[in-house]
Amino acid sequence: MDIRKQIGRTVQSLRSGHGWSQEELAFRSGLHRTYISGIERGTRNPTATVLKELADALQVSPGVLLDGPPDRPSLPGA
Repeated sequence: MDIRKQIGRTVQSLRSGHGWSQEELAFRSGLHRTYISGIERGTRNPTATVLKELADALQVSPGVLLDGPPDRPSLPGA
């Protein structure tokens, strides 16, 4: 998968997990909402600085944005 699309899906998933709109994430990260939208669509190529700002706002390490969130552990008996 294209790294930009992977980052975008991860950002969108984490943002949704917080219950935030793109506007809220933009406010928390100091980025513009349309830039967040472009990242989530995989059409923007965020710099390391932008990844750090997003990671801080989403309360994860920047590596999570590159690698995707860790798989949820399976529950015993599931």
